[in-house]
Amino acid sequence: MFLSAYFTTGRIIFMIFFITAFIALMIYSYRKDIKNHERYYKNAGKKVLIYGSIIIFIFVAIRLLAGN
Repeated sequence: MFLSAYFTTGRIIFMIFFITAFIALMIYSYRKDIKNHERYYKNAGKKVLIYGSIIIFIFVAIRLLAGN
């Protein structure tokens, strides 16, 4: 198995537990603060999408102009 070459059984169990606990705590925290998100971060998703797209466009343009 691919994972057994790099990770022991204990590490795999720890990773599964950690990822599950992390996701559960993130969901709990988000639901707890949802009123603050609606109040303070209005339209934040659109801004992240726009600015993220601009950054990716600039990065691709630089890569194409540099020839790499």
